[in-house]
Amino acid sequence: MAFDSAVSHSRRWRIAVLLGIGVLIDFFDRVNISVSHDSLVHAFHISDVTFGILASAYAWTYAIMQIPVGVMLDRIGVKLIGRVSTLLWSLSSFLAAVAPGIGSFFAARLLLGVGEAPVFPSNAKATGYWFPENERSFATSFFDAAAKLASAIGVPILGLLLIHFGWRWMFGVSGFISLAYCAVFWVVYRNPSQDRKLSEQERRILREGNAQPEGVAKTTHGAPLLYLMRNREVIGASIGFAAYNWTFYLLLTWLPDYLSKTLHINLLHSVLYTSVPWAIATVTDLVIGGWLVDHLVRRGFSAWKVRQTVLCVGMACGAGIFGAGFAHTPMQALFWISLSIGGLGAMAPVGWSIPSLIAPKESVGRIGGIMNFLTQLAAIGAPIVTGFFAREHNFKGAFLVAALLLAIGIAAYLFLLGKMHVIPEPEEA
Repeated sequence: MAFDSAVSHSRRWRIAVLLGIGVLIDFFDRVNISVSHDSLVHAFHISDVTFGILASAYAWTYAIMQIPVGVMLDRIGVKLIGRVSTLLWSLSSFLAAVAPGIGSFFAARLLLGVGEAPVFPSNAKATGYWFPENERSFATSFFDAAAKLASAIGVPILGLLLIHFGWRWMFGVSGFISLAYCAVFWVVYRNPSQDRKLSEQERRILREGNAQPEGVAKTTHGAPLLYLMRNREVIGASIGFAAYNWTFYLLLTWLPDYLSKTLHINLLHSVLYTSVPWAIATVTDLVIGGWLVDHLVRRGFSAWKVRQTVLCVGMACGAGIFGAGFAHTPMQALFWISLSIGGLGAMAPVGWSIPSLIAPKESVGRIGGIMNFLTQLAAIGAPIVTGFFAREHNFKGAFLVAALLLAIGIAAYLFLLGKMHVIPEPEEA
């Protein structure tokens, strides 16, 4: 009986782990292209600028789908959207593995963007359903830290697959792993109201902790998109996270190539050097952005001040990427990149918890979609802009652009997002 009670009391954390595993696998499918840079350039006879466009391709459809996905999530729900999403992104990896030319490979990456578009908005919505406010940062850190862990462990694993079996097998293995997760998500995920094993004690924790309510979609369709898009807090959250995403995707797509071109590190060693900063980011994500934020809020510290401090200090550390442009040794580069990714890792769970903290009823998906649309414009721009700098083997300019955007992001969090108040219902505004 005691065992059953303990398991029942941890139902919400089972969901957090499930979402984290999903993002881990999701990012294997994103980072595999950066690992295979040289192989793809050779196989398809493309330039670095073309590779930058190819690396950003999935973000094109990902961005276009964000707002429609947000609306669908608020109306259809996490379960069905999540099932379709995982199936599509699995298919995209298989198609990339057998692509005969650059056009078909590009199309496979566009499909990847469609499949992965719902992942973070649906995770934010699920977290709002499953967790009280004072646990939401730590719960969010489960899936956000997985994005960093994917590069920490995925880059070496994918690199070894590439070296021993080639890039096609590497993409094929990513597809098989994704398909396995699709089956697990299909079986496991339910909303709290649909989970028959959820105890009354845990349901009470959710009610008393201001978890996002279910069922109100029957009487309301959520706040109108234009109303939310004009809201100061939504604008601030979107600009701030877009600045974060620019640097994140610059490093996600170009870090191995920066290490090999600028510091002349071979492929095997570059993937190992790449994994260290991402491992550090995984720790800062879980410990600072997740556990510490919730711990301080439970201890009585001002919730918005704690979150704002982590957001701004984390992004200020992220601007340390500029220092990597002046590194002359691998260890110097490792320090600056670790500082940058570690800082961004610390602030990311707070950034992703914002939609569930400020949204009116049944509007978390919409706000997540709006926010992620702008962040994906950054994900499109960063690989392409960096490709122009990489053409000259000079990353200083790319790192300077990233640092300046992070400064703009800090200003947006401070002066637009502010105290993270819940947005009033349209009829109350």
